[in-house]
Amino acid sequence: MKTPVLICDDSTVARRQLARSFPEDWEVQLSYATNGQECLAALESAKPEVLFLDLNMPGMDGYQVLQAIRERHIQVIVIVVSGDIQPSAHERVLALGAVDFIAKPCDANKLAQIIDQHGIKDSAMRQRIAMQLGEQLDPDIRDIYQEITNVAMGQAGDLLARLLKVFVKLPIPNVNVLEVNELAMALRSIDQNAATSGICQGFIGGGISGEALLLLNDSSFKEIASLMNYDGDLTDNVELELLMDVSNILIGAVLTGLAKQLDVSFSQGHPVVLGQHREVEELVATNRTRWQRTLAIEISYGIEDHDINCDLMLLFTEDSLRTLKYKVEYLLED
Repeated sequence: MKTPVLICDDSTVARRQLARSFPEDWEVQLSYATNGQECLAALESAKPEVLFLDLNMPGMDGYQVLQAIRERHIQVIVIVVSGDIQPSAHERVLALGAVDFIAKPCDANKLAQIIDQHGIKDSAMRQRIAMQLGEQLDPDIRDIYQEITNVAMGQAGDLLARLLKVFVKLPIPNVNVLEVNELAMALRSIDQNAATSGICQGFIGGGISGEALLLLNDSSFKEIASLMNYDGDLTDNVELELLMDVSNILIGAVLTGLAKQLDVSFSQGHPVVLGQHREVEELVATNRTRWQRTLAIEISYGIEDHDINCDLMLLFTEDSLRTLKYKVEYLLED
């Protein structure tokens, strides 16, 4: 059975060159679009399973097409083909949902490698990939996750406020289902210009599992020590103790609060020090490779009138998503 394929590029030469680069043993049903608007119309009407997308086009560019695909929940496998080979362009399209990137002019061997790597010739594999990429977090479910996190982080904030005798500023938690590349970008966005120390702690229970990452800006230690009436030298060991104290309070309280609302019991693993006085990218580089797809809940705590910044990220495994959804759906019932 032929694979429905759409090539979107404003250049006739580029469209033809790409079509000639397809593997000879790949039977395709080809259609073309010359701009972003035509591409979206073709995606809605012809429903191709694979899209080869240029980035630099007049009017609606490839980035905007990718964003529209995400917003409209269109299930299609996107491979970007572009002359813009900047690393930032590569990262950006992957974060927007493309499965891969190939530079112009298209190399037939590289293209064949990408097609084989993602199993695009196989109909069942194409369907599975497209469904995963097209799945978005239902707004009602997102609201529930935010609400139960609000309750849990409020309890954690109260404990921290009592310990330090301060007012803890509570944010709106950020809730998203992320692919591994999107998770990498989200983690890199956390105060990447500052030295940071981090703790990781696993948890499991009731068919739900994941990890909690706590990242504390190094500039926070001096003020935390002062609030805890510690006036000695801030050695690495002292800072590690302070990091552990904050971690035990925030991770423990948030997980306890979530467990009560989900009617489960979490067992927590031993906390693991990701590192001290490093950039966030370096701290999480090894840890993030374990994730392919995750429900990520990010909470950024702040202390009023103090330079204390702490990010807590809960990462639930892909296998946990179905159980979590089942657990919270009853809250939508009338």
